[in-house]
Amino acid sequence: MALGLLALPLAACSTAASDEAPAQEQEQQAATHPVSGLEIIDVTVDTGEAKHLFKTEVAATAEEQQRGLMFRTELGPDEGMIFPTEEPRARSFWMKNTPLPLDLIFIGPDRRIANIAAMAEPYSLDPIPSESAVIAVFEIAGGRAAELGIEPGDAVAW
Repeated sequence: MALGLLALPLAACSTAASDEAPAQEQEQQAATHPVSGLEIIDVTVDTGEAKHLFKTEVAATAEEQQRGLMFRTELGPDEGMIFPTEEPRARSFWMKNTPLPLDLIFIGPDRRIANIAAMAEPYSLDPIPSESAVIAVFEIAGGRAAELGIEPGDAVAW
């Protein structure tokens, strides 16, 4: 999520304005992931019983989506990566060069989970397909979906 800076007239530059600057800089720094440099957004999964918030890297470009979480050795329990598409379509992923087991959550055009590929095997070249056309794939730490009771049909917001 891009953060815009407000233009302040010079007369308004007081101690309060200078106190805000470090906070704005911190927000901007927190808006990108320290390893990937990708934008971070909030993704919420609503199971109907609970809402789970994930700080999520956005793999927006073809290059970012191709790299994904390859070579990453850490992913926190409330972190993830989302791979959005402009139009709904069938998606297929693999785990090439990915040392972490992941849950791949396929999100349909209604922003509900279409299917989940749980505990995808690290380094596997086997395709992991969506069961239908989707608008995004959301990756979280392997086993986390089961731990949180996340299932097909649950709503996803970002």
